[in-house]
Amino acid sequence: MTIEWRYTVEQDLGVLSVSGYLGPDAVHRFAGAVGWVVGRGRGPVIVDLTGLRGWSAEGQVAITEAARRLAAAGRALELAAIPADGSLVPDGDCPPIPVHPDRAGALAAHGTRPGEPMKGRHEWRTTGWRTDEPRA
Repeated sequence: MTIEWRYTVEQDLGVLSVSGYLGPDAVHRFAGAVGWVVGRGRGPVIVDLTGLRGWSAEGQVAITEAARRLAAAGRALELAAIPADGSLVPDGDCPPIPVHPDRAGALAAHGTRPGEPMKGRHEWRTTGWRTDEPRA
């Protein structure tokens, strides 16, 4: 099983929504999504894991690697709605990764309200991403 992803950006806030299972088979796809994020937008990135059914140890390492990659680009990574099957335990040299209980809380921390129209919004997604999903 792999993942699907959607990346939206508005001004200085990016949201990378991930669905599926972030296991060993999906790590490369996730790294590719992070590549899109690094190349598009600026400012903090919220990784919304609301649609994630779970993650493996390799998936958790991929998250911490994404935090390092974004930090190298001058950007911060935050998480929303981590899977119930475990908590993220980054190693000592990983940048801080704030964790929000859900997407709404993560957006509110940046002054954005769910359902509010986003001005200047851009979106990229995998072809398997459901188009009836709510937008940031």
